[in-house]
Amino acid sequence: MGKQLHSILDPRGAQERPLIPLAKRPSLEELKSGKILFYNNTKLGFCNYYTVFDRIKERLREIGCDDSKWVEYTETVRGKNAEQLGEYARMLAEEKPVAAIVALGDMGTSSSTTVLTIALERQGVPAVYMTAPPGTAITEGVGVYRAGELCLCSVDIYQASTVEEVAEQVDRKWNYILESLTSNGERLKELAHIDFKMDKIPPAKDGLLPYLPGFDEEELLEPGSYLEAVMDYFEKEHISDGLPFVPPTKRRYQTMMEYCPWDENTKLVDPSGPSGKEITVRDIAIAAIMAGCKPTAMPVLVAAFKALNSPLYNFNQSVTTSHPGGNLCIVSGPIAQELGISGKQGCQGPGWPANATIGRAINLVLMNVLRTVPGICDLDCIASQAEFTYCFAEEPSLAQWNMINEDHYDTQTTTVYLLKAEPLHDIIDFLSLNGHDLLDTITACCTTLGSNNAYMPGPLIVCLTPDHAMMLKKDGYTKKMIQEHIHQYVYHQTPMVKGRGLVPVRPKEWENRHPLPVTRSPKDVEVVTIGGRGGHSGVILPWALHSEGCVEALRTPDGRIAKSIMDFKC
Repeated sequence: MGKQLHSILDPRGAQERPLIPLAKRPSLEELKSGKILFYNNTKLGFCNYYTVFDRIKERLREIGCDDSKWVEYTETVRGKNAEQLGEYARMLAEEKPVAAIVALGDMGTSSSTTVLTIALERQGVPAVYMTAPPGTAITEGVGVYRAGELCLCSVDIYQASTVEEVAEQVDRKWNYILESLTSNGERLKELAHIDFKMDKIPPAKDGLLPYLPGFDEEELLEPGSYLEAVMDYFEKEHISDGLPFVPPTKRRYQTMMEYCPWDENTKLVDPSGPSGKEITVRDIAIAAIMAGCKPTAMPVLVAAFKALNSPLYNFNQSVTTSHPGGNLCIVSGPIAQELGISGKQGCQGPGWPANATIGRAINLVLMNVLRTVPGICDLDCIASQAEFTYCFAEEPSLAQWNMINEDHYDTQTTTVYLLKAEPLHDIIDFLSLNGHDLLDTITACCTTLGSNNAYMPGPLIVCLTPDHAMMLKKDGYTKKMIQEHIHQYVYHQTPMVKGRGLVPVRPKEWENRHPLPVTRSPKDVEVVTIGGRGGHSGVILPWALHSEGCVEALRTPDGRIAKSIMDFKC
């Protein structure tokens, strides 16, 4: 028999990769006499970072610039999508500046501020974007994928840098800053060139990897054969999560679509992440193959990405944040049990294929399609295992109170609940003899000074083992009572959180509040009963930066609530 050759699909999808024309730069004399725009994305208001602008302004005055015409805007980019950032850039351009200096790209705002800088260039405003590690790497990625080139000036500063150290770093880059604002032609192209570390050759438009025409599937069984070569290639090109995977062939793709009645080009997520690419059904199917999913997982994955696309999730920023959280997916309802998604003993660990593969597919999409690659185009400081996979179910047989699907719909509707969140924090209590003492233990674990929710109140999930849930119910606790107790008693003394952690994002009416809660209302507390018998419950703490937990029902393409996985059979 001859060889059966099967091409490999490219998990990155199609990338537009535009090359934008950079705005014409003014001459040095025009710069001296013209209006200069300084845009501060609010990051300069902390530590000694404002020295970046102070020192640049000093150097501009030294060469004779007229500071009476300068304007400065301070506005956060957080919570704004690309369209909103474009509108903001148009407003800034109405000032008719001859040049703009943008700052600071060091952490979570780096990606969105890059998008704003690109929008300024599109509006004809010459710009130089001041960055710092680790944000520099991600600004390079966003610059390559969304503009092709951009003037990026990296200064080596961090939270403990002194005024003198920041000024010295600006001085080291002064020539680059000035040239970036006054050069044109080939010199500008040199200054705006980004030597990015991956995807130097964009994905092919036919959706296939530019790597050998195909392979004999029998050869995949041989040690040291094509399968290892494929994995080596994917690793080299940063198109995997570091674990072995199933090569996404056309035949496997066709099989994966057997429970996916949506058109493969259906958009599920708006342009996001470094690549600025939409996420489509096709992208998800390819990741599902690589992750080892069964075809029946596709409706859950489609619903999950619909939830991620909610404006309440802040997905665009969530995919590159320095926070080590993953995209937690809790499946509640009868279809979870049909698919074998487990909420039983060990459900957040190894040994449950549906949990592991569905959670893995979600995170593979982000890395491969949006190009949030650790160490290259992501801000993760340490990261966590939650970014490999983070999926489990609620078990009706264990539930002591309403499950998530029942709170939002009914017992027959299956839902997914998505939350950007840390891995589970263990709560051990083998000795409490009543629910009252146990609830005190649980309450004490729902925040720390180093947790995001100390500074940004938001959702949290209490995961009770059956023993702990039964103790609480036995002593008369309803789900609502547990929620109210945690909301009331989980807080920080205000002096302890001032000047620590990160820039707080709290309701305006909390400005003079003492103490400071970590939830905004009892509804921020979700309570689920999962796992096996014993004294180890847990709490899942949120990212919470303009980010909510989002619930989506499993629906067929015509909008009907699905009652069974067979409703999706093609």
